[in-house]
Amino acid sequence: MLFAIEEINNSTDLLPGISLGYKMYDTCRSIARSVRVALALANGIEVVSAPSVASCTRPAQVQAIMGETSSSTCMAVSTVIGPFHIPLISHFATCACLSDKTKYPSFLRTIPSDYYQSRALAQLVKHFGWTWVGAIRSDNDYGNNGMAIFTETAQQLGICLEYSVAFLRTDPPNKIQKIIDIIQLSSSKVIVAFLSFLDLDVLMNKLSLYNLTGYQWVGTEGWIFDSQTSEMDKNHILDGAIGLSIPKAHVSSMREFILNVKAVHSSGNDMLAEFWEALFNCKFKQSNSSTENQRECTGHEDLSGLQNSFIDMSLMPIFNNVYKSVYAVAHALHSFLGCNETCNYKVQLDSFQILQRIRKINFTTKEGEEVYFNENGDPPAKYEIINWQPSEKGVVEFVTVGLYDASLPADKQLSLQNKSLVWAQNSKQVPVSVCSEKCPPGTRKVLQKGKPVCCYDCIRCAEGEISNTTDSITCVRCQPEFWSNDRRDTCVKKEAEFLSYEEIMGALLTASSLFGTCMTAVVAFIFFRYRKTPIVRANNSELSFLLLFSLTLCFLCSLTFIGRPSEWSCMLRHTAFGITFVLCISCVLGKTMVVLMAFRASLPGSNVMKWFGPTQQRLSVLAFTLIQVVICILWLTISPPFPFRNLKELKDKIILECALGSTVGFWAVLGYIGLLASFCFILAFLARKLPDNFNEAKFITFSMLIFCAVWITFIPAYVSSPGKFSVAVEIFAILASSFGLLICIFIPKCYIILLKPEKNTKKKMMGK
Repeated sequence: MLFAIEEINNSTDLLPGISLGYKMYDTCRSIARSVRVALALANGIEVVSAPSVASCTRPAQVQAIMGETSSSTCMAVSTVIGPFHIPLISHFATCACLSDKTKYPSFLRTIPSDYYQSRALAQLVKHFGWTWVGAIRSDNDYGNNGMAIFTETAQQLGICLEYSVAFLRTDPPNKIQKIIDIIQLSSSKVIVAFLSFLDLDVLMNKLSLYNLTGYQWVGTEGWIFDSQTSEMDKNHILDGAIGLSIPKAHVSSMREFILNVKAVHSSGNDMLAEFWEALFNCKFKQSNSSTENQRECTGHEDLSGLQNSFIDMSLMPIFNNVYKSVYAVAHALHSFLGCNETCNYKVQLDSFQILQRIRKINFTTKEGEEVYFNENGDPPAKYEIINWQPSEKGVVEFVTVGLYDASLPADKQLSLQNKSLVWAQNSKQVPVSVCSEKCPPGTRKVLQKGKPVCCYDCIRCAEGEISNTTDSITCVRCQPEFWSNDRRDTCVKKEAEFLSYEEIMGALLTASSLFGTCMTAVVAFIFFRYRKTPIVRANNSELSFLLLFSLTLCFLCSLTFIGRPSEWSCMLRHTAFGITFVLCISCVLGKTMVVLMAFRASLPGSNVMKWFGPTQQRLSVLAFTLIQVVICILWLTISPPFPFRNLKELKDKIILECALGSTVGFWAVLGYIGLLASFCFILAFLARKLPDNFNEAKFITFSMLIFCAVWITFIPAYVSSPGKFSVAVEIFAILASSFGLLICIFIPKCYIILLKPEKNTKKKMMGK
């Protein structure tokens, strides 16, 4: 401050002809003392305990106050002097609460608000993937307000705090012990420390007693670039710390000015003398606290040989803030007094007007830095990201590894340079601090009961659902024609399923169908070869050949059920099946009626056969078949079967099947077949004991028994079978009933024709 005032007083461009005076007071970090001094300054009363370093010819009331370092002190002082409109410009008070102009109307600062620092810290933590962190804050306005903003921003970014504890260097030992216990029991490896360097120094000494190393510390400007803190860290607790710092600055000639300061003890500069005694560990003769063991101060000691943060310019960013504060007041006075080559000395100074001028100033320092305040009295928010890296000499170096500029778009505010960072315990790997590991694709997050949102379990997506991103909170259901793969991270097209010729089941059914067709053809050949024999002629050989023809069609129609369903195959398979089976049953029914009529015709005076001769038999078969044809035509006309992609039957497959169209039509076809089969079974059952050496009725009874048994069991099996198996059940029923008719009716005759020709005579056939 003295350097800036001296520089301004020697300037001919800024406040020409006017010298700035000042009064300096040591608040001793006491809020009460600060308020008392502020009231004295506002009232123009000289405070005896705070001597003047320089005198002024103007009235004693100050036009601006530089300070204070602490946010809590600034809040108290600003509340007191706010009604007087005396500007209070702080170089280090960062609490966001001080931006509230309704409470602190005359407060300004040259250091960014913690509103930006807290948000920047949260973005920094998020950048490195730390979602599970601990937090320690100073138990004052600086720490509590800053941590509140950090916590709010962290929650928005998905960061959870495992613990957040308040600490003050004057806390009792039991409270400090409780904080240490919390750290030891925690699972997070990152600690965000919103502390002043004085609080951190005390806490660090306590932590060193428990060797609590290996934690990654994230710090604020309150301690991250404090060389004294790094020197005290003998146990390397803070090694690899990373945090935000005020940007480095340079003010030319300031170092030379400080090194040339000489403390000559007098009644006017007790504060400088006290500072001098602390620097050189000596005492002035006039000092009341002088002891015989300490050497005497001369006031001409050489500052250049000292190793001190005040001397080595490591605190230059703070010095620069004070420098800008003084110049802000000077520029406001320059504007208010209408200075050009000279200033208007007659203008009555008005603290309110000066405050308004300070708020509106916009100037550039000699180093090229632009200085201005926003509507809240805050400067632009810019920070350097500092990383503690040990040098070869064992001294910690504050290496700038990135920048944060709040004026840029949100996605560009934080930028990290491609420098190798050093982490806790000199590790080159970024520490991991998460409550739960990331959920891989194919899973979703499920929160653990009673824990923060960062603690969750990874649950595998259900069948038919996927997640293709890390840490997905939901699983997305696949489209109806798609299904999830085994990893549940991609939807794959469902496999189309139908009964094909290539698969084993389809091949076996095809082989059975062809075998039945060939077997029927062989029987037909045998019957044709021995068509003149009594056993062939006994029961209307014409119906026998028609029955064999219909059985051939029955075997072949089962092939229409195999293969990819198409519009024509769907209509053909059910109608062909219905018509051929009715033709088959009609023939069997005709043969049964022939047996009954034949024995009734053998009675005296009976002429039944006259009414049920070959012509009537043909017409009956035709009539029974035409009824089924009419049913099928109506079915195909009104609502025919059609190819259908069944997406619901099987979860992971598409069933290609033939929809019935009209279920009434389908069950009408089956019902009509069942009606004829039942009628045929009854007639055959009645004729089974008629006196004949070769009574065909009993074989028809067995065949109809098999036929009815097959189709009765078909209904529940068909309804309960999924997908292509329902088609296989229907084919099996067709083949089983066809084989039943073929074997029961024709195989016994073939046996006699081929192996027992002696029984194939008219005498044997007529018997009694």
